[in-house]
This record gives sequence, structure tokens and C-alpha cells, in this order.
Amino acid sequence: MADTSNRPIAAIVATALVVAPAAVVVNEPAAQVATGLVEKWEGTVTVPYKDMVGKWTVCTGETRVKMRVYTIAECRAFLRTAIRSDYGKGVLACTPQIATSVYQLGAAISVAYNIGIAGYCGSTMARQFKAGDWYSACQAFALWNKAGGVVVTGLKNRRNDEMRACFTNLPPARTLTPEVTA
Repeated sequence: MADTSNRPIAAIVATALVVAPAAVVVNEPAAQVATGLVEKWEGTVTVPYKDMVGKWTVCTGETRVKMRVYTIAECRAFLRTAIRSDYGKGVLACTPQIATSVYQLGAAISVAYNIGIAGYCGSTMARQFKAGDWYSACQAFALWNKAGGVVVTGLKNRRNDEMRACFTNLPPARTLTPEVTA
């Protein structure tokens, strides 16, 4: 593995996306978990507005499109593409270990949708997933509860929801804790 300690996170992510297998796709159940979380916490507004940190936003937390009025169908299409392609593939490029784990992948996509792929790929969450300690990865979601350096109750609640999803059906072998046998 190449030393990435002095490379900007965007370069690391770009490299990961280039070397990621083209066939990597987000499984439908994980996409549904992510969609449910993102829709719940982002909400859908068809008219552009400024979010809590002053960034222009439209639809379901979308900041990468032209700011204009959209239909609900257009907003759903943006979200579908974002989850299955942009954020989903970005999460899988950084943490391919969770590709077949419905709840962990869905929760990770939801976090990445909120903090960005670079934020996710450079996070303790991603490092712990890669290390095989998925329990600690799920716990690390709680670290991302601030906007503008201030703890935000809504983000704290969102992370708790994402953590609950992440802990769902967590394989015992991925917790790095000893199994109890009778």
C-alpha cells in the first residue's frame, strides 16, 4: 500500500475511485437503508434555500445542481443517483469491506452524503471498517455531530440514527470482541 500521509484527502479519494473495480455497485437493500436515512434527516424541499451553515441547497440536501425549483420526481432522481453512484461508489472505494453488509453500507452512505466522500474516507469510521473493527466504526459516527465547530442537536440525532442502522445485524466476527460460547 502506498504511503498517503502527505497527500491531500481529495487525491487519495480520486486514486481510490480510479483503482476501484468498475463492477462495484451499491446493493439495493443498502441503497434503501441510505435513502431512508437521508430522506428523514435532509428532508426534501423543491425550492432552493440556505442550510444551517449558509450553503445553497435544494431537493434532498443537494448542493451540486443548479439552484432552481425542481419537481419531487427530479429530486428523487438526484437522490437515487447520488446514493447509488456518487456517494455509494465513493464509500465502496474507501471501504470495500462493507460492500455486502446492508446496514453498515447504508449508514456509511448516509454519513458520506452529509459530510462528503473526502470527509468519510479520511474518518475514523473508514479506518475502523478497514481495520475490521466494525463496532468501533459504528461508534465513530458520533464524532460527526458538529456544524461550524458547534454541536448541533439535529446532527447528534442523525448520527444516533445512523449508528443504530450501523449496529443492525453487525456480524460478531467484526466486533473484535471475544465471542461467548456456552
